[in-house]
Amino acid sequence: MEPQTESTASRLDTPLLAVAVLLLAGGLFAFYYFDRRLGQLPRLGILFACVAGGIACGYHTQLGRLAWSYLLGARVEMRKVVWPTRQESVQVTLFVAGVVLLTALFLWFVDWVLLFGVHHLSGGMA
Repeated sequence: MEPQTESTASRLDTPLLAVAVLLLAGGLFAFYYFDRRLGQLPRLGILFACVAGGIACGYHTQLGRLAWSYLLGARVEMRKVVWPTRQESVQVTLFVAGVVLLTALFLWFVDWVLLFGVHHLSGGMA
């Protein structure tokens, strides 16, 4: 396990994050603003370029590198998961469906008994 070293934030982190947010917002704005003026493909190109630029600017900050390392760690952990087989998934799904059905029937029966009791106690006017 690697020792954790704390690095200080660069003085450019805040401006880079601001530029990243502006690029993302500008890309979304341009995509919808040029709806009738440009075709679908140029608008998607503008949006893709702005998103890529925003991600690139964001990556060069301490927060961006931290987020990237988190995603890489999550990917490593996801590969360690033992996923269920198809048969196990089907069995668990059928079991859950059965429990839900039994619970629904029980609640319907309780509701029916209570309705019958209220109806009987109120003299059949309910």
